[in-house]
Formats: sequence, structure tokens, C-alpha cells
Amino acid sequence: MRVTLDGTPVLGRRTGIGRYTARLARTLAEFPSTRVRLLGLTTRGWRALRENAPPGTTACGPPVPARLLRSCWSRAEFPPVELLCPGAEVVHGTNLVQPPATRAAGVLTVHDLDFVDAAGAGPDPRGFVRSLHRAAVVCTPTRAVADRLTARFGVDPDRVVVTPLGVDGAWFHAEPPDAALRERYGLPAEYLLFVGQPGPRKGLSTLVEALDPELPPLVLAGPPATEPPLVDSGLRSTGYLPEETLRRVVAGARALVLPSRDEGFGLPALEAMAAGTPVVCSDIPALREVTGGHALLAPHGDSSALRSALHRAVSSESDHGIAAARRHAAGFTWRRCATETLRAYRLALTSR
Repeated sequence: MRVTLDGTPVLGRRTGIGRYTARLARTLAEFPSTRVRLLGLTTRGWRALRENAPPGTTACGPPVPARLLRSCWSRAEFPPVELLCPGAEVVHGTNLVQPPATRAAGVLTVHDLDFVDAAGAGPDPRGFVRSLHRAAVVCTPTRAVADRLTARFGVDPDRVVVTPLGVDGAWFHAEPPDAALRERYGLPAEYLLFVGQPGPRKGLSTLVEALDPELPPLVLAGPPATEPPLVDSGLRSTGYLPEETLRRVVAGARALVLPSRDEGFGLPALEAMAAGTPVVCSDIPALREVTGGHALLAPHGDSSALRSALHRAVSSESDHGIAAARRHAAGFTWRRCATETLRAYRLALTSR
């Protein structure tokens, strides 16, 4: 099967979508019957994609400005993907944008729907709706997102395939940071950890309200928070971390905290479980689904409940819960994600 993925998320600093795209492409390429190419919707990163395509994959297509292409695709069916990267049987939009095609079957991944409610936080909703109708099959990381998609946009449930993300095996062997690493990133002896890009949907303001002097200090693994209430809160930020370093920082935390108002999957929670770190997160559908009863939950926006959950997490002395959480995380693999994605591709091909 000849598959073309939108490889643009692979470029630059790896966000969650970038890690998903890279790991999915690499794992798909391990199937002997699958040929994987990455289409870079970019001019500046065009050469970088060719130099850094995941093993087993190749890059294709000319250097074309992403903004121009997406503007065209939000209004019309031109240019078709075959003009940019000919020969694909399946074209997979990995980040909400489904390229039009004359012959190839379309598959679109919808990671979450927060952008629909948050003006300016994502793609043009009109273009997104056009992509939904253009795709033969839609992939979502959780059943929670699938249910919202069918309820909000009337997508036929038979067109939706849930493709849960995976946890890299290295997370299960992560070691806490040593003294040199702590000094380099200013890590205290004990700390709570938030991983990701700060923003309104991540619930950091509630987390700051939940902190008290009896709890370890909070560290952000990612860029500093820029929301006005958080700028002067004294939060420590490590900046972006290489993946090996991130694993060690997560393994050394007393708890990982994910107080989001909305998530499509919540990969940091599963990765923390794999590393043996307790997880505290919002009681929202996707996180309930993914953590499977192995995290401490608090209603989104309730700082008092979140504070109580944090105290329970840092005071726990039992290893039983950690072992069970690790076993749960071990069920999420990139091979499983790729297998379910191939099922989506076959379904799309039969619907042409």
C-alpha cells in the first residue's frame, strides 16, 4: 500500500502531534507491504524534512507555502495532492487538514476539538468541515473524541476509527535525574511537573491556585507560561527538553499534573505512568479513558479538589498502584496505533 502522510508536524520542535506523526510514519514503514512518504507543506522546512524523515520513509513534494495551500484547500479541491506527490493510494492528513485528491483515498486524524470552541486557536472551522467531508475515514486517538465528532458534526460512526497513541519502550526504563542534570535545569530535590505548551485550555491557573507550602514546587517542562496571571507566579520552566532528558525529568517528579479543560488523548499522563510517576489530572472523558482508573482525578477548574488530589499523590507510599499503572501503559504501543491506522486505510480504500 502506497501511503502519503502530511509530514509537516515532524518539523521544528516536536509537539505531541509531531511525535505522533513521526512515530506513526516510522512504525507504518516497518510493515513490509506499506510504502510511506511524507509530504512537507512548507518552504522553509522542505530540505529539513528530506534530511530528517523517519527511518524507512521518504519525503516528497515541492517546497510550497503551507498557508497558501491550506487557504486554497479550505475553499476548493485544487491543487490535488497528486500534483504534489503522485502515486499515493491513501493520503493521510495528520493534523486536521485533509488534502484533496483525484484518486487517492483520504484519511484525516482529528486529535481534539478544543479549537472549535476556542476562537483563533486552530484552523479555520470552515476548512476543517471541508476536510471532514473530504476524508473517507476519520481517525481519533480516543473514543471520547470520536463521540464528540459524531455528535457535533454528524460524522457517520462507521467512518471513524479509534487509533490510540503509543508509549515508547524507553519510558519504562527512565531513571530520575542525577545531580548534574538537576543543576543544569534548576530542578529542586522534589517537584511537581507539568509537561507541554502552556495555554488557556491547560488549566495552569487552577494548578497555581491549588499549590500550597506543603506541596513540592511546580516545574514546567516546556516554554514559560505567558498568561498574565501566571507570569509573576514564580513558576520554574526548563524550556523544551530533548526526549531522553524529558524522560528523566518525568521519572524524578513526585507527580505529573495535567489539569486541562480538554484533551484529545493526554500522552504525557501515559508516559508518566510508564516511568513510575503518579498522575493527577482533570476528570474529563479523554483522560478518564486513557488513564483507565490509574490516575487521581479532580474536576476541571476546582483548585480545592486538585489540591487534595496532589496531596494524596505525593503522600502515597504504595508501589502497587505504580505497578498497575505501568501494566496499563504497556498496553498502548505504536504498533497497535499503526495496525488500527492501517485498518482505517483499508476501510478508506473500500469506500472509494
